[in-house]
Amino acid sequence: MDNKPFLRTVDITRYITPLREGGSLPAIAEASDNFKYVLKFRGAGHGTKALIAELIGGEVARVLGLPVPELVFANLDEAFGRTEPDEEIQDLLQASQGLNLGMHYLQGAINFDPVVTTVDAETASKIVWLDAYITNVDRTFRNTNMLIWHKELWLIDHGASLYFHHAFTDPEGHAKTPFALIKDHVLLPQASVLDIVNEQFRGLLTEEKLTAIVSLLPDNWLQWEGVEKSPDEIRNIYVHFLTLRLKHSELFVKQAEHAREALI
Repeated sequence: MDNKPFLRTVDITRYITPLREGGSLPAIAEASDNFKYVLKFRGAGHGTKALIAELIGGEVARVLGLPVPELVFANLDEAFGRTEPDEEIQDLLQASQGLNLGMHYLQGAINFDPVVTTVDAETASKIVWLDAYITNVDRTFRNTNMLIWHKELWLIDHGASLYFHHAFTDPEGHAKTPFALIKDHVLLPQASVLDIVNEQFRGLLTEEKLTAIVSLLPDNWLQWEGVEKSPDEIRNIYVHFLTLRLKHSELFVKQAEHAREALI
């Protein structure tokens, strides 16, 4: 059985409403398969790097067995958005022609509230481990980026992960760096079995699986101003970062454990 990751491609047919959270203006949109998606635009603030982080972070989470809504490539036609009355949104849509990234819209989901919902130690440890691994700065009490849907916890929005790629200097050094910002993670107090999860996840995330995830990245997401590397060279850097960081996972696990001890 072929377990390689695969993303469907859909055409966006209807822009429904913006989600005015942060500066990137994601939106709910309907696609050619008649499903609704939360759309992340290549023409927004951090450009395709936010889409790359979203794709890699989401698909790594999926390999680890964590619940993430389906991701799809969302194609935006050049004529799309011309009738949009909001000039800011029209400019965003025009700048986002081609492949964007969609996340299946979880109709009726509610934001995770740590005061209302208790997460068990194993689940909390798995999510903390994931976020320390992909250097996700955005799973805090202020912005949990988790939803409750059909009484299950779902992870969303990994676009602020892999922040090494914004400078794209010394990825090897970044791979071997503990993740100090894990101290702000919303689930850190419950994450009491990080060592056990670390052993489990190191076995699940093979270089082959990481390479397969990175290979999903479209070439035109990897053509960056000021970076004189081919798309394949950039993909190789992502794979090297992810495999090296996995090899040195004890660094970010110990950082998380020390941060947790300081909290409790």
